[in-house]
Amino acid sequence: MAPFPLPLAEIMGHWGQYIIYLVIGIAFGFALEMSGFANAPLLAAQFYFKNMTVLKVMFGAIVTAMVLVFLSAAVGLLDYNLVYVNETYLWPGIIGGLIMGMGFIIGGYCPGTSVVGAAVGKIDGILFVLGVLFGIFAFGETVGFYEAFWHSSYLGRFTIPEWLGLPYGVVVVLIVLMALFMFWGAEQLEKIFGGRDLSKEPKWRIYAGGGLLGLALLTAFIGQPTTEQKWSRIEATETARLTNREVQIHPAELALTMTDDTLRTIILDVRPEADYNLFHLQEAQHAPLEALPDMLEELRAAPENSVVVVVGNDEAAATEAWKFLRAESVRSAYILEGGLNNWLRTFGDEAFVTDNALVATADDRPAFAFPAALGAKYPFAAPNETLARSFTFTPKIVLEVKRGPGGGGCG
Repeated sequence: MAPFPLPLAEIMGHWGQYIIYLVIGIAFGFALEMSGFANAPLLAAQFYFKNMTVLKVMFGAIVTAMVLVFLSAAVGLLDYNLVYVNETYLWPGIIGGLIMGMGFIIGGYCPGTSVVGAAVGKIDGILFVLGVLFGIFAFGETVGFYEAFWHSSYLGRFTIPEWLGLPYGVVVVLIVLMALFMFWGAEQLEKIFGGRDLSKEPKWRIYAGGGLLGLALLTAFIGQPTTEQKWSRIEATETARLTNREVQIHPAELALTMTDDTLRTIILDVRPEADYNLFHLQEAQHAPLEALPDMLEELRAAPENSVVVVVGNDEAAATEAWKFLRAESVRSAYILEGGLNNWLRTFGDEAFVTDNALVATADDRPAFAFPAALGAKYPFAAPNETLARSFTFTPKIVLEVKRGPGGGGCG
């Protein structure tokens, strides 16, 4: 079975999935209400170190989810590449956090907890929700004045392991240790400023913390799956698609895709640089196998209407690149059928094909000689739509649905 986020729409149908969302929403709201998150004085008390419930509950939920996510990824139940991670805009994020923090102190709620308060009939919660809605409206009407700042310091899908250069499992352990230290420190602050009697606190919280640390250590011990391990989990399904020729697209289909304004066509040329310089398709990127890992973030972040097509001289190198991309969760990826050798046989003029055909070529090597290294300046690098439509072929490109961003956090 392939790793997932669960495709609930496929399992339960379009409307059936909303039952799950409703149950999760009710459970989440119930947990927040039971934790006191509908009580503005209790929420504001954390800023005076008298009651640190907000920090303990929210950060406890965050680190628990983190451990379960990466442990699930480690054992193959979840593909972390398919989990949406908010893109980082550093300075807008810092300023926005400070503004929301000030609002939290003044109003006693954050946007999420104000909904909890409103749901249980708290007047201050209702007023805060109205304020949030007004703030959203005001932001939408004024963002044009500071849009450059709003989009500044963009870092993409930037994570702590990437920042520190450490394995995900090690970072999971470090964050759990930091969380446990924060929980201990929060209780000491409650004792000092709030007069809390820690001897009356439940003992199970210590065991829960130890269990969470144990799961974090297990996550680090197993480690996150390698590309080879990821491929092995989807190999049966994807190899069947290769064997059935479901992912090898006709040159004419690629040519039409290149001229389709509703699609973003990403062509990855995996051939050696010398071959690429001699001839390549219009707008093709030189992407040898060793360069693909550095391109993954951009490819995964490509718009929903993107189609990735891997091209080689024939299909051998392109197939290896395609397997890598599929293992690393790149959507809507295809292989040029027969490679550029077949492309030239299809779109090359008769004189070029006749005069430049090589007598014998090795596997996955050029089948034609080129008089000059003109790259994409050859006329057959981007054949016109009329010529492409003159060929008969079976269309194979189907856009895969992209996992969109989900809500979460205090906001």
